[in-house]
Amino acid sequence: MSVTIKDIAKLAGVSHTTVSRALNDSPLISGETKARIRQLAEQLQYSPNFSAKGLVLDRSYNLGLFFTTLSKGTSAGFFYEAIRGVNGVIGDRYQLIVKGIDDYTSFHAIARKSFDGLIVVSQSAEDQPFIEHAVAQGIPIAVLNRSVTTADALNVLSDEEEGAYQAVSYLIGQGHRRIALVEGRAGFQSAEHRRAGFARALARHGLALDEAHRYPGQYDLASGHRAMQQFISLAARPTAVFCCNDEMALGAIKAAAEAGLAVPRDVSVVGFDDTVFAAFTSPALTTVRRPIERISREGAQRLLQGIERKQPASGRVLLRTELVVRESAAAPAREQ
Repeated sequence: MSVTIKDIAKLAGVSHTTVSRALNDSPLISGETKARIRQLAEQLQYSPNFSAKGLVLDRSYNLGLFFTTLSKGTSAGFFYEAIRGVNGVIGDRYQLIVKGIDDYTSFHAIARKSFDGLIVVSQSAEDQPFIEHAVAQGIPIAVLNRSVTTADALNVLSDEEEGAYQAVSYLIGQGHRRIALVEGRAGFQSAEHRRAGFARALARHGLALDEAHRYPGQYDLASGHRAMQQFISLAARPTAVFCCNDEMALGAIKAAAEAGLAVPRDVSVVGFDDTVFAAFTSPALTTVRRPIERISREGAQRLLQGIERKQPASGRVLLRTELVVRESAAAPAREQ
């Protein structure tokens, strides 16, 4: 026979409500009581019955993690970091449902009875109808990664324009004057912010972008590879390439190697995001650390606190980016 919350409550000498709150990490329960109840639950091999809890408390114990898309422009590293951040917060307290917004032709299945809360990792303004629908349904929601002005939504993001500005300013400080840009996916707010930071750095130092040194990337390895192939075919090829994410930077490095060029001796490459593999490539990638896992963790923590207190979180949280200097960028050996 399976162990219930009432069994734990009887042994602990507390109410079943206290046990439920302790196991759900409620701020209303002291740390000492939480530890004692969790120890009992572990000893008794208690396993939560989400369906039963949902019926009693009128909750689903489902938390939705929605991405703009899972097939176009969402890199593996970005996806992994976002899930790790959220999952590290919710543990076994909720069932995590991961979906792409573009998988839905209508949003009728997105209802309060189906989700206790939603985390939307948004990259495009096309997500706005989904966000507005969730708010209208009364579902607590945290929108990550993209700036929104939606009332009643928590918004957690990083300053991507400043991150790009710092990266390109670093290249200029190293002596580069011909710096190419591999843009992010068209329509994604992150691509717009990173392009703006790139342009601001050039303008700040009196430089102009040659249109031949600009490539419309897709946030994937292949478009970074194609971009570098185009750049190195030019008579006056760039001495440095700023890629709007790490995957495109890796594709660019591969194309340079295939052409017999060494990074950073012949061409410097800088990425953006500082995904899990950036430090382990050869050469290790100089990039902008955008704290995806921290953004996701922050959003999940605030969302769950609001759900527990029945006061949905709102407002904006802006986290800083950081330039991480490694091996893929250096001063140009000579003007080529």
